[in-house]
Amino acid sequence: MVAGDSYALSSWLFLRVLGFIYFTAFVSLAVQVRGLIGSEGLIPALDLLNRHRRGGLRRIFRLPTLLWLNSSDRFLAGLCWTGAFLSILLLIGVAPLPTLLLLWIFYLSLFTVSGPFLGYQWDILLLESSFIAIFLAPLEWLPHFPPATAPSPIIIVLLWWLLFRLMWSSGWIKILSGDRRWRDLTALAFHYETQPLPTPLAWHMHQLPLRFHRLSTGIVLFVELVVPFMIVIPGTRHAAAVLFIALMILIQLTGNYAFFNLLGIVLCVPLFNDALLAKLFDLGAWHPAPASLRSVVVSTLPAVLILMLSVGPLSLLFRRDARWPPLFEKIIEFLAPFRLVNSYGLFSIMTIERPEIIIEASENGMDWVEYEFKYKPGNLKRGPAFVAPHQPRLDWQMWFAAMGYYHNHLWVRRLMMRLMEGEPSVQALLKLNPFQKDRPRYIRCVLYDYRFTSWKERRATGAWWRRDRRGLYGPPVEIGNQ
Repeated sequence: MVAGDSYALSSWLFLRVLGFIYFTAFVSLAVQVRGLIGSEGLIPALDLLNRHRRGGLRRIFRLPTLLWLNSSDRFLAGLCWTGAFLSILLLIGVAPLPTLLLLWIFYLSLFTVSGPFLGYQWDILLLESSFIAIFLAPLEWLPHFPPATAPSPIIIVLLWWLLFRLMWSSGWIKILSGDRRWRDLTALAFHYETQPLPTPLAWHMHQLPLRFHRLSTGIVLFVELVVPFMIVIPGTRHAAAVLFIALMILIQLTGNYAFFNLLGIVLCVPLFNDALLAKLFDLGAWHPAPASLRSVVVSTLPAVLILMLSVGPLSLLFRRDARWPPLFEKIIEFLAPFRLVNSYGLFSIMTIERPEIIIEASENGMDWVEYEFKYKPGNLKRGPAFVAPHQPRLDWQMWFAAMGYYHNHLWVRRLMMRLMEGEPSVQALLKLNPFQKDRPRYIRCVLYDYRFTSWKERRATGAWWRRDRRGLYGPPVEIGNQ
């Protein structure tokens, strides 16, 4: 950081956009939470809590969640909608410090009990970003623009450090994986087709020649592996931010990754200093007061904590068998449930196939009809859609289930049973229930290989996808034999 640099405007903007991200996250979860982790959902939060009730006070630290107070479906929904309301307060700048603290507690509470449905990298990135942002928030209760005081430079550096770890780890883990598709620069020739929820633009990108995919794969690796070091070089931070933002926008256009790309963009905002942003906001000769000694001292503790905890995830990128002194390992283990520091890295092994689970039901065991999900591939003529920053979490998790084995995803059987029973909260997670009145007698999961069609096939058939049947994903379920 160059002496004299201040980041009051970027901090102001960072907190506002963080408020919007929290709003989308909470609203997106609110409309799904009962079907996912409610009392009649796929992985009831109450079941997890009941398994740990005898843990005494230690259970609170192992499972940090407000649901210890109340685990009802109404309370789950209340956390989501109250979180959405608090997000609006942060967005407009009302009481940012207590608001951010409550948002972090609420989201951590939901994250803790949601199992795989809230275990994505953008969920932990939101928790880590907002924990740092708590120490960035001003003490004022009412919105004020332009901000009067610059934030602690220590917190700005922590945000740079988080952005560096996010980007560089994402690139390095691809190299470390040994996947030849990253090494021979062919990864993106598969990615657009095999990613969890592609957008319409992904279909078009997939049709481009291999040389384009090789070039774009090389650019991705350059941005993730080389550009992060520009963060620490004065005079190149703005260029680094522009390159990161461009990458995030391109990912957003071709894939539905919830609020991940927006969060990646907002983490770039603290790379822009007041000298630049004051011109954009047309503030003339405005200058904020320097950070107070108190804010600098208070920010030292989280800085030491985060830097210490960062040693673990980074060391694993170089040595899988890394060992640390027992006391240090106990500290890491104790703080792990709070997700203060995390590991990052998507698609280290590029998927080259796209298995899809199609749920079918029947009244007689001979004539089968399909359930249609809201966004994941099913109907061959229904194209991909833009859905982010909303995340249809069941659709996403079905992608992971299809990549694995039935016995490792027992919630799939619960999904089948809930559909057979006609559970409204679970049915609401799907687009089409072919049995609106009567319950089916049989239900099963069939595994298909899906591929994008070519230009020629799409013109001839109108289909975005083509598929080949593999076989049953798991044993079928019959009424009376559940």
